[in-house]
Amino acid sequence: MIINSTQIRVRYADTDQMRVVHHAKFLEYFELGRSSLIRSLGMSYAELEARGVSLPVIEAFAKYRRPAFYDELINVESRISELPKASLRIEYQVRREDKVDILAEGYTVHGFLNSSTNKPTRAPAYFVEMLERGMRGEFHQYSGQE
Repeated sequence: MIINSTQIRVRYADTDQMRVVHHAKFLEYFELGRSSLIRSLGMSYAELEARGVSLPVIEAFAKYRRPAFYDELINVESRISELPKASLRIEYQVRREDKVDILAEGYTVHGFLNSSTNKPTRAPAYFVEMLERGMRGEFHQYSGQE
């Protein structure tokens, strides 16, 4: 299993008049967690796309348990528990900084798309190898120069 945690400070623009985070923002928080998880393995989304592969969301689910409020620090924990073949599932838990209460949880499923043909493809070998290293605990900080 690969687990990554991303800290976010809730912006005023993310909230309604009661300073409660709007439910749709949690999907954006999932996206931030997903990008951070991929980067922690040694690759950015931009690099993946430059190699001709995109990861469109083909399914998304969120369950809201407790509200998050303006200016709170929250943590998005993103997890990959299975190696992909034709799709990649990433699970998320959003908690306050104290990591006690779950505010929201859910998942996204991503297909692999060949950017030049816009047709589905299998997970590229280099991507699967990167996830295998992550599952063995071999994390790598992305430098932006790889």
